[in-house]
Amino acid sequence: MAKYLKTIDAGALQVAALYDKPNGREPPATRAEKKKNSSAAQRRMNQIYSYQKLELMLATNFPTPGTGLVVTLTYDDKHMPASRKKAQQRFKYFLKKLRKAREDAGLPEPVAFWAPEILTSASGRWHHHAVIDATGNDYEMIRRCWIYASEIKVEPIRVDAEKNHETLARYMTKELRECQEYEAKPGLHSWSCTQNARKPLTDKVTVDDDYRLEPPEGCTVLSDERKATEWASYHIIKYRYDPAGYKKKPRTIRRRKRGPAFY
Repeated sequence: MAKYLKTIDAGALQVAALYDKPNGREPPATRAEKKKNSSAAQRRMNQIYSYQKLELMLATNFPTPGTGLVVTLTYDDKHMPASRKKAQQRFKYFLKKLRKAREDAGLPEPVAFWAPEILTSASGRWHHHAVIDATGNDYEMIRRCWIYASEIKVEPIRVDAEKNHETLARYMTKELRECQEYEAKPGLHSWSCTQNARKPLTDKVTVDDDYRLEPPEGCTVLSDERKATEWASYHIIKYRYDPAGYKKKPRTIRRRKRGPAFY
């Protein structure tokens, strides 16, 4: 007998799932129950909730406080876009200008995540929530490149109990999550990112039946989900190392592929 162990490596943020592997030699009823549980665990791991995928992407690209900047970009009356499409076009033009400004300054190409918003805003005006990698002296460069208003808000990303990758991801994706107007538009994405954004690493390996999933010492467990029946079980945990003192440790599981941040 054996089990599957699936892991998602997003730097200091980790997700691991342990679930039963169906055995073709078992009685049909037992095999069916294990397959059912295995499928449930797989579905749980593969539910692509927008904020959960964004959470892991943010953790991968901005692992520690200060490595990214949380930016809010607004419009004045003269430049207010008439639609979501126009707002996206103007943000992409801003990214083009920022990319050129960084190139001229000898800085790396920006890594950015962004989400336009209007319906959940109290002001009812288009604006953008974005996270951009920090280079050291970014405020003035971002302000110069955002030509649609004179004021912007920029603050360093936080990774603590009050504000972290999950709270930021939930906040950035609340527009489509909370507004029924978009339910009829399944192709509409709640957030976007630049192509150079790194993705978490995923592994899936077979382990012994007596393997027990335990979070490493020195980490904070963020969620712990278990289900067990007479025939089968699964266990999924999400945990985080202290970002301030996190140092990458050698993995004990073979890296199979770089893949999307599926839960």
